[in-house]
Amino acid sequence: MSKSISSEPQFSAIVSAPFGGIGIRTDGGRLTELTYLPRSYDAKPARDPLSKDVAAQIRAYLKDPDFIFTLDLPEVGTEHQRKVWKVISAIPRGEVLTYGQVAKLIRSAPRAVGQACGANWFPVAIPCHRVTASGGIGGFGGYALQDGGFHHEVKRWLLHHEQVPGY
Repeated sequence: MSKSISSEPQFSAIVSAPFGGIGIRTDGGRLTELTYLPRSYDAKPARDPLSKDVAAQIRAYLKDPDFIFTLDLPEVGTEHQRKVWKVISAIPRGEVLTYGQVAKLIRSAPRAVGQACGANWFPVAIPCHRVTASGGIGGFGGYALQDGGFHHEVKRWLLHHEQVPGY
């Protein structure tokens, strides 16, 4: 059963995606979070100009993996998380780095990189899906802090959408 629009007031908008949806949260004219949602959530029109812009950018990315987000993302997270997110944001479309490679770049540990990926407030805009385990997609201790299932499928869809070989 789908959740109705009225039962999800915390989302400023919900954009339909092939894997389900992307929830947008705004507060006081600032983007506060993006989140992947399963198919049980209905699309929800934007309730303010900012969420309308964010929704338009997400739709543009879903149509064209080369679309570049121009979102004004607030500085959130720890210093370590921000270092990880900066490296992730520089990974070009169609490419991936492993948790170990990112860790080496910032002199950290792969597990800490995975945890930072899982704490990402703005997935898709900060493309944590472009970080994989050395042996494949992996990384569910980090990737959205899940052990597979829905978030695994989202990651696989995003990598396929971005034409990463093997996905």
